[in-house]
Amino acid sequence: MLNKAVFVDRDGVINEMIYVKEHGYVDTPSNPVQFKIIKGVARSIKIAKKLGYKVIIISNQPGMAKGYYAKKTFDLITKKMHVILEKSNTKIDDEFYCFHHPNAKLKKYRKKCSCRKPRAGLLKRASEEHRIDLKNSYFVGDGIVDMEAAKRAGCKGIFIGNVNSSITELFNKKKIHPHYIARDLLDAVNFIKNNI
Repeated sequence: MLNKAVFVDRDGVINEMIYVKEHGYVDTPSNPVQFKIIKGVARSIKIAKKLGYKVIIISNQPGMAKGYYAKKTFDLITKKMHVILEKSNTKIDDEFYCFHHPNAKLKKYRKKCSCRKPRAGLLKRASEEHRIDLKNSYFVGDGIVDMEAAKRAGCKGIFIGNVNSSITELFNKKKIHPHYIARDLLDAVNFIKNNI
């Protein structure tokens, strides 16, 4: 029998995004101090697991490729996430990250790969390793690339965020139709719970 999963993007879904003054835009945390779990995430994971879903992170993480931080720093951020969730008596079942970027400063990460969203490589790899039925699984993300990856993989997309005219235009252009527009991960998981 195949498993089912709630795949989740990390930054903006599990943890808060941060404003990077030097770059002038909102980005992912680049050190453990900046990493803060969004309220309700631990509860969301518990609900998803109780419903019989594996909870698996699928995330583009090009920070090392861009030279923002070293692998050691990424590992410390990841460890902090695990520690926080463990204190709430829950955990992520697995994590799949793409560290590549086509314009990476570091040569070893500079490539066009099949794992970087919007491609579905990470979702397919996760489904193979965990024997997951993608058609009965969800991908919760706050980016267009997440919804596009969900569509390519054949799972249901749940978009976190406010849908304005420009995002609607992008959805229509790419023929992407999320199953639900959620406020946060808790809202997304409650939608799944009410639609089983």
